[in-house]
Amino acid sequence: MTHYDLLLIGAGHAHLGVLRRWARLERPPGRIALLSAGHEAWYSGMLPGLLAGRYAAADCQIELAPLCRAAKVELIVGQADALSAVQQQMHLADGRGLNADWLSLNVGGQVACPPQTGAGMQVLAVKPFADFLAGWQRWQADPQPVAILGGGAAGVELALALADQVPQLALFCRGPLLSGHAGGLRLRALGHLRRRGVRVREDCPISRIDEDCLISGEAPVWRGQRLLLASGAQAVPWLAQSGLGCDTDGFVRIAATLQSHSHPHIFAVGDCASLPGARKSGVYSVRQAPVLAANLNAALRGLPLRDYRAQRQSLALLATGDGGALLSWRHCSAGGQLFGRWKDYLDRGFIQRHRLSG
Repeated sequence: MTHYDLLLIGAGHAHLGVLRRWARLERPPGRIALLSAGHEAWYSGMLPGLLAGRYAAADCQIELAPLCRAAKVELIVGQADALSAVQQQMHLADGRGLNADWLSLNVGGQVACPPQTGAGMQVLAVKPFADFLAGWQRWQADPQPVAILGGGAAGVELALALADQVPQLALFCRGPLLSGHAGGLRLRALGHLRRRGVRVREDCPISRIDEDCLISGEAPVWRGQRLLLASGAQAVPWLAQSGLGCDTDGFVRIAATLQSHSHPHIFAVGDCASLPGARKSGVYSVRQAPVLAANLNAALRGLPLRDYRAQRQSLALLATGDGGALLSWRHCSAGGQLFGRWKDYLDRGFIQRHRLSG
């Protein structure tokens, strides 16, 4: 069992921001490590552009080794398998064990899949990104009709990026398309999807997969052999099994200081955490980074912690697959190539800020 003063688990947006700050400023004292499932961190905001052929894979990745060296943080590549909150121990799939005085979780979530019977349908989840891209490359060799589950921003961007690459494409939403966003954004997105030939089914939750058929309630609503999952985040199973206090969906309940309610020596941020007012979105994870960096520094130095306050509104920019983007801010919406160039500027800026050498 290898011991650390602080162990960062997961290379999510917030932890990348923490490492970037420590690379530029003095990092906290002690032995610190980052546990990541891979040597690179994927930036999810650029995935639709990658699928549409506007980016190369290297454009959408951040190499972790240089960033960790610059921040004087040890990089550990391995798959998290189980966490003991009481012992503050992380067990890896390869049998290694790690423990620390302080832990920080930024492990995101996984995509939910309806119950499946039979092997008549291939199912591919949008996360983890490396597995998704490998699966999509195999599918491209033999194009067939595809269905997408998920009526949020990820599902819409995915549909618009892939609409010209498959014979037929259907998008299924549990409720209204882009629920929670401005109504104008939904109408603009519907227009783009219809012009690209995407069949949209709103208020059509998929209850199960039966061989090559999607079932809503008890009615068959689509038949084919390929399904993409882009639905909302589901908690990774080992969180609820760790002893941490979790909400009914298995996400870690945290206080405003980003600490676990049940185990204050463990922090949690991003999609794996449950905090009133903080949506499960990369925008909120990025905004948590400065507070997390300050609080981890304070925790290791025995200083008071500060509170994170989630912003009430967040800007949404959805790629339309043709170089443009749709914008939503409060009750306003817009679209066009100008917003696509703005999104590209912001996305490339995020990548460049975290490409440090050390």
